[in-house]
Amino acid sequence: MIRKQGFQHGILLLALVLAILFSASACKSMNFENGGSSGSVAPSPPEPSPVYYDFDDVLIPQELKLDKDNCFVYRASGISAGVLVLTGRVEVNSLVAFFENNMIKDNWALVSVVRTPRTLMLFRKENRTCVITIRGTSITTNLEVWVAPGSEMAPGAGLLKESGLAE
Repeated sequence: MIRKQGFQHGILLLALVLAILFSASACKSMNFENGGSSGSVAPSPPEPSPVYYDFDDVLIPQELKLDKDNCFVYRASGISAGVLVLTGRVEVNSLVAFFENNMIKDNWALVSVVRTPRTLMLFRKENRTCVITIRGTSITTNLEVWVAPGSEMAPGAGLLKESGLAE
């Protein structure tokens, strides 16, 4: 009986020593600053940076992925023109705000914004025009960026006038 009690005390003593060691190692991993305690927090991953694709003056959020099968870009004489098609899970209003803020940084002037189920944004530069269409669904957001060479046209000029359809 005495041996059994000694064995039990030994187990209890071993459990107590293990508990003390465990709690000491847990305290050691905690960060104590300014008299308070706080657990170590893993740093949050960096936010994705926006990128330029084929148009070096149209910044695109990195959350959107390029649909290469539906893109077409033409380059000649230092000018790029065509369409980029992208998709991703981005909120439409934040995407509109993104383009309103960043296109100005690349010297684009906002001409107009039309908000329907498909948002249409028109930007202009001295020699180029950019049309951005954004369509959000419950699953994904679709973005098209159209860039075309543009010049100031005389009043009454255009495709309809030149073809005689406007009369």
